[in-house]
Amino acid sequence: MAIPKLLWLLLALQIIHSSSAIDLHPTDVFILAGQSNMAGRGGVDKRKWNGFILPECRPNPSILRLNAQFKWELARDPLHADIDVGKTCGVGPGMAFANGIKANESRIGVVGLVPCAVGGTKISKWAQGTRLYNQLVSRANESVRYGGRIRAILWYQGESDTVWRKDAEAYKGKMEGLIGSLRRDLNIPNIPVIQVALASGEGRYTELVRRGQLAIKLPNVEFVDAKGLSLKADKLHLATTSEVHLGLKLADAFITSFGHMLSN
Repeated sequence: MAIPKLLWLLLALQIIHSSSAIDLHPTDVFILAGQSNMAGRGGVDKRKWNGFILPECRPNPSILRLNAQFKWELARDPLHADIDVGKTCGVGPGMAFANGIKANESRIGVVGLVPCAVGGTKISKWAQGTRLYNQLVSRANESVRYGGRIRAILWYQGESDTVWRKDAEAYKGKMEGLIGSLRRDLNIPNIPVIQVALASGEGRYTELVRRGQLAIKLPNVEFVDAKGLSLKADKLHLATTSEVHLGLKLADAFITSFGHMLSN
């Protein structure tokens, strides 16, 4: 007997909203790291997320997320709900990025997103040996235990380093040191890093941090600029549409700058 279309729809929705781990592993892994604008605050108001999902962020059976228990599951927003704990997470750039590369790069297989971002963290909190650094390395290593390759680290952080001039002036050197440490500890000397140049900051030295970000000239390090994207009323966090736009910009940057590495 044929299954009614409505029942098919209900079954599909059940799959999309299921949080149980699945027996599938990614071929192409991307690390999402930084602070709140990477973790995602799109659609969050008064500590509540409105649950609104734009088409660019819809779940895809070929896009997975490594959860806090180191299990792969179907990826969906909020990607960082069990990672950036103690805060309310909403839409970030991750899902739009993943859907963007799936739609525009045929060599991409099953995508694995590894959320690592934590809101309100200065770059010093990510230095080699810190809890956040060790957590990132541990999650990154776990993500390829059963095969697959880490294709890039997507980094959006720095708002907390705009409060004090000394932190803003030190940002470039600390970011360069972080990239070097991650490449050594992950044993991927040429791993691409795409950093987001700040759109906002907690203090008055946002432009100083931005200059440090844009001055980094290490091999296989690119940036996309968030400046000009719409902010929420707090003037700090990206609006939902801006998070989506940023994710698509990150996808384009990866394909344009590092797509040739997919054949390696």
